[in-house]
Amino acid sequence: MADRKQAPKSARKPAAAKPKAAAASPAPSTSATPFPKKTIALVYDFDGTLSPKPMQEYSLLPKLGVEPEAFWAETNRIAKEQQADPLITYMHLMYKKARAANLRIDRADLVALGRDVELFPGVEDWFKTIADYIAIRTESQGVTLRHYMISSGLTEIIEGTSIYTQFQNVFASEYWFDAYDVPYPKRVITDTGKTQYLFRINKGVEDLGQTINQHMPETARPIPFSNMIYFGDGDTDVPSMAVMRKSGGHAIAVHGPSDSQRAKCIDLFKAGRIDFFAQADYTRGSQLFSRTCLLLDRILADIRVQEEMWSLAQEA
Repeated sequence: MADRKQAPKSARKPAAAKPKAAAASPAPSTSATPFPKKTIALVYDFDGTLSPKPMQEYSLLPKLGVEPEAFWAETNRIAKEQQADPLITYMHLMYKKARAANLRIDRADLVALGRDVELFPGVEDWFKTIADYIAIRTESQGVTLRHYMISSGLTEIIEGTSIYTQFQNVFASEYWFDAYDVPYPKRVITDTGKTQYLFRINKGVEDLGQTINQHMPETARPIPFSNMIYFGDGDTDVPSMAVMRKSGGHAIAVHGPSDSQRAKCIDLFKAGRIDFFAQADYTRGSQLFSRTCLLLDRILADIRVQEEMWSLAQEA
């Protein structure tokens, strides 16, 4: 999330996306019923986390002939004056400006704009690199890896990026194109609203037509928070980081090259919001890779311990 110029970031289940499984290794389970909690989930914000700046700034705002700084300033001013949600405000303002410029931008246009979105170094190879690492390090058979995205950016633009199919699910803001002449916000993912999707992943209730408000015992939840790592970049990720850490999960903050971006991560670290922080370099051997692997080693060790306890309970 960019420094909240203030409004970006992207929810819906990608039809084409397939789980990326990191299959694991040698030691067969001794229990008749396999230990079920073997899925690891890596959850990402998009703007400022996987990409250096808000996705709208690469092609969409230039297409509208709008300067990004001026656009976000106007968004924040209108939201403050009207006491409106900044995300709904920016989604409305974008199409208001498109109409003023006599431009029609449909869903296919937004998807096509995703091709222009820049990613941080190593992002495209990251998913295979992490899967390979888990396959080598795990001592439990049947460990799988899933990647999720929770972003207040636009689903449509994310669909056009080169990494879209790497995600088990993408929860992001989205327009409703068919019901209105001017597209209407169909789904808006706010800073605090992101936490709902962490619980959807945790409970295995990813169909947005289903409620997650019913009680589900911890033993019935398919992906424990302790098997999850959240990646974010700033203040707009704090609610998700807080929920993750308080629930036994993990969080990493990433930053760009500037001192101010790094300083923000240091503040998050000192406040106990995150386990680690690192520059947004996703290449093998980077600090981000190394620190992610440390958390993965902890998760894999915990899975192995829990699996052994499960096996003993089955025999007892």
